[in-house]
Amino acid sequence: MLSLTRLTPFHGTAFAPFRDFEKLFPEAFADHGLAPAADVVETAEGVRVKIDLPGHDPASIQVNLEGDTLTIQSERKAETEQKGETWRSTERRFGSFARSFVLSGTLDGSRTEAKFENGVLTVTVPKKEEAKPRTISVKVEK
Repeated sequence: MLSLTRLTPFHGTAFAPFRDFEKLFPEAFADHGLAPAADVVETAEGVRVKIDLPGHDPASIQVNLEGDTLTIQSERKAETEQKGETWRSTERRFGSFARSFVLSGTLDGSRTEAKFENGVLTVTVPKKEEAKPRTISVKVEK
């Protein structure tokens, strides 16, 4: 239904020698960026993508559907030190991210819905009517 598009730092044939290096030291090249993990669930009715976005302003969240690609973008702004405060440590990440998913032809992108509740973005893409499973009754002739 959906496929996750993720590029590595050494994507492409010109970087083939570096891919072995990346395999030897996976932690050095791990994605520690801001892109949150996504849950993708397929049901008989469609596909649901859930992404945790705690601390994100709902106004900064963008959900775009262009052709067969669903892209989710957002930005979490950094807090600034206030007068009278001395920051000892900061581990939370701030900045922008974008995640893209390729939709199959069986989904109806024109009826996509997005909901942000309790820091979780849920994007629902229903299946086209002709792609939904149907039960066909068997007629019995006497």
